[in-house]
Amino acid sequence: MKGIKTITFLVFSVLSIQLFAQSPKLDFTSSRTVDVNSPNEYDGFELVWNDEFNHTGHPSELNWGFEYGFVRNYELQWYQPQNAVCKDGRLLIEGKRERVGNPNYNEASNDWRSNRAYAEYTSACIKTRRLQEWEAGGYYEVRARIDTTQGSWPAIWLLGTEGHWPQGGEIDIMEFYRSDEKPSILANAAWGTSQRYVAKWDSSLKPLSWFLEKDKDWVEKYHVWSMYWDENIMEIYLDGELLNSIDLSGTINPDGTNPFAPGKKFYLLLNLAIGSNGGNPLLSETPFTYEVDYVRVYKNN
Repeated sequence: MKGIKTITFLVFSVLSIQLFAQSPKLDFTSSRTVDVNSPNEYDGFELVWNDEFNHTGHPSELNWGFEYGFVRNYELQWYQPQNAVCKDGRLLIEGKRERVGNPNYNEASNDWRSNRAYAEYTSACIKTRRLQEWEAGGYYEVRARIDTTQGSWPAIWLLGTEGHWPQGGEIDIMEFYRSDEKPSILANAAWGTSQRYVAKWDSSLKPLSWFLEKDKDWVEKYHVWSMYWDENIMEIYLDGELLNSIDLSGTINPDGTNPFAPGKKFYLLLNLAIGSNGGNPLLSETPFTYEVDYVRVYKNN
């Protein structure tokens, strides 16, 4: 029986790779009309999950969980569920200047998460982990309006479900923050190196000014971030403009595994961080507002 199981697994793996490789390529160079009211249909792709946020209250517990407290990157915000609500057909994440006591405070701790007595800001991070997860590949589409105020650091990203970061893989469909003090939009992917918790990055950065030169009202509008992903490449787009093309033949961990290969699973995060790479928010007015109209996930059919 052991031999039969092995053969079956090998056949299944080959078929999975073939199907993954045959995923049709969407044409992003031509003008495309995005339906904001219901998911578009794309030839060769099937909608497998979406959230249009067409209800009032907290994000659906069938789709989203929350992060709590201080989490990463020495950021200033305390993550809490009440900063993420759905209304008027959108998800609204607000970053607020308000003091919150840290229940894990320990003055003697060397951990920044516990040696701060207070957080001076609050915000929210929602994630689909263990609720909605998808195998590598397909097409992702998110329509959102981001806050570009100094201190604001919104993101649309995915993390792999296997192993520690960054060996499990990270994909940043959108990050907005300040690079060398310049407000910028990033499209990234990360995987492992020989040093624990140190990532290898394939990053692309465009200054916000690039978009403002084409549309002075850019920051007031909603925009569509999307990602096409097959076994060879990930391509990240903003309103149909290619931001980054990532060759997956080079995204290899030191142990020889590829976190973005067929069969690997990922989950989605939407968050609004404050401070750190977002810049100093001290002189900025709050609340910061990050609005998401919809999230749609397609797989090849």
